[in-house]
Amino acid sequence: MNVFILNSGRCGSTTFIKACQHITNFSAAHESLLSKTGAQRLNYPDNHIEADNRLSWILGRLDNKYADQAYYVHLTRNNNDVAASFCKRIDFGILQAYEQGILMHEQHLLPAQDIAEDYLETIETNIKLFLKDKSNKMCVSVETSKKDFTEFWKWIGAKGDLEKALSEWDTNHNAS
Repeated sequence: MNVFILNSGRCGSTTFIKACQHITNFSAAHESLLSKTGAQRLNYPDNHIEADNRLSWILGRLDNKYADQAYYVHLTRNNNDVAASFCKRIDFGILQAYEQGILMHEQHLLPAQDIAEDYLETIETNIKLFLKDKSNKMCVSVETSKKDFTEFWKWIGAKGDLEKALSEWDTNHNAS
C-alpha cells in the first residue's frame, strides 16, 4: 500500500515525513522522485509514504497509476500562515515557478501575498477535486498534528515508535 501526503508546501510535510520515519513497516520520504520524469516520476516502492507538494500538479497521472488503491492524506495548515511563509520565498521554489511559469510574470507584478494566496487556492482546489471520489482519504492539520497523526498511524496500520514520531511535531523542520 502506498500513502501520498498531498499538500501545498509550507505546511509541515517535512515534519510529517520525519514522523513517518519512525514507522517500521513503511518507507517514508520527502520529494524523493523530484527530478524524475515520465513513468519514473511516480515509481514509488510498495509500502511507501511520500510527501511532495508538486504531486498536486500531476494528480491526473497519480490517479492513473494509483487510483483508489493508495491512501491519501490532505495535509493542511492555516492558510494565512502558509501564505506568510511562501511570501518569504517569493524568489525561489514553487512560488517563483507559479509566478513566472503559470502567471507568466517575468518580474513581480503583484504583491507576494496575492501570488501566495492565488497559488494556495489553486493547489487546495486541485487536491480537493482529486480526493472527491477517493475512498481512502483523511485530512491532517498542522494545528492538530499530534491528534491527527495518531489517527493516521492507526489508519494505515503503522508499526514502530509512535512516541518518537509524535515528538517530531515539537520541532519546526524546514522553517522559513
